[in-house]
Amino acid sequence: MASLKAAVIGAGNHGAGHLRMIADEPEMRLVGVSDLDEQRLAAAAAYEPEVSATDYREMLDRARADVAYVVTLPGHLLPIVRECLERGIHTSVEKSPGNTSADTAAMIEAEAASTAMAIASFNRRYYPQILAVKRLTLARGGPVHAAATYNKTPSDRVVENMRRGLMPPALVCDAIHHVDLLRWLVGDTMETTGVVTQVHSETYRSSPARERHNAVITFANGARAVLMSHFGVGTRIQRAELHAEDFSAYMDLTRMSPPEEAHRPDTFELFADGDPYEAPLDLAPEGGPHFNETRHFADCILSGRRPWSTLEDALVTMRLCEAIYAGHKGPFDGAVRSPLP
Repeated sequence: MASLKAAVIGAGNHGAGHLRMIADEPEMRLVGVSDLDEQRLAAAAAYEPEVSATDYREMLDRARADVAYVVTLPGHLLPIVRECLERGIHTSVEKSPGNTSADTAAMIEAEAASTAMAIASFNRRYYPQILAVKRLTLARGGPVHAAATYNKTPSDRVVENMRRGLMPPALVCDAIHHVDLLRWLVGDTMETTGVVTQVHSETYRSSPARERHNAVITFANGARAVLMSHFGVGTRIQRAELHAEDFSAYMDLTRMSPPEEAHRPDTFELFADGDPYEAPLDLAPEGGPHFNETRHFADCILSGRRPWSTLEDALVTMRLCEAIYAGHKGPFDGAVRSPLP
């Protein structure tokens, strides 16, 4: 019998991904789904929720969930996340965790007043291949350099949501995945992120959804990272690199989405000591090829330990995104907040 009753608020594309992960998680059973769109709600019926409703409050009242996945547009997240935490429901918060870092800070306050815990849905932290590469890098003395590319072609719907204030700029809403990934890759341990000390960003845009960002980030452990993120270019491309002494990993993350494809063997190229690294990645220490954020969150709830991507850590990523967006050049201590338009 599953230990945790799970509910999903928002059954769009990202919500469907959470529904799949919940269905595969032996410690969870789906007790509720809510979405304002009747068609999406009908599609979610394939996962056999015990309660379906267009009103999320009604769904929560009837389903009595232990854990909720709030998978709405960023502009809608804060009041829903607050209510879930006030009800004592463990809460997964979709990226970006709000439109601004102030929204994220307000969620942290709600969590502090709650008996429940929250996790920020930065799913790249939980891809087992990425974890295995990080482990190999740490075994060779730690990272010296990381890089990430996140390019995308925003749809008309995304542009309209930005205009209506339901989504922040594309860097914060989408490329935040790779800003966070860079922090995660250069962490000094398997469970921590790198501490940012300097940011040098060059940013320009031809319209609100056509952003160009190039940033060099310095970390306290001496590692450097480069972010390249451009919106309104050829297509959706996501790639990352991680380097240690005499070791390099090149990761094609475009083909690792949706998350259930994260175990594909043809997405990474590794090199060590001048030659291709032929040994297969050992995913067993990372929880196996199908480990993901839902498995991690279930473990955390049942054991009482904090997740890797806490809201407090997500706040640093949000503020780093805001600094990059603003073209920040100079020291960064995690408290810098550069206002968004």
